Amino acid sequence: VEAEHMCMTMRGVKKPGAKTVTSAVRGTFANVAAARAEVLSFIKND
Repeated sequence: VEAEHMCMTMRGVKKPGAKTVTSAVRGTFANVAAARAEVLSFIKND
């Protein structure tokens, strides 16, 4: 999930476009680094 925090844009730091990324992995992807790297590269289209 990629999102923009309005608190970063509107007040405080006042940095438009500040984004945060949250990710979670389960099963094989949590336990096998090579499998996780492969699927993430497909998602990112590297």
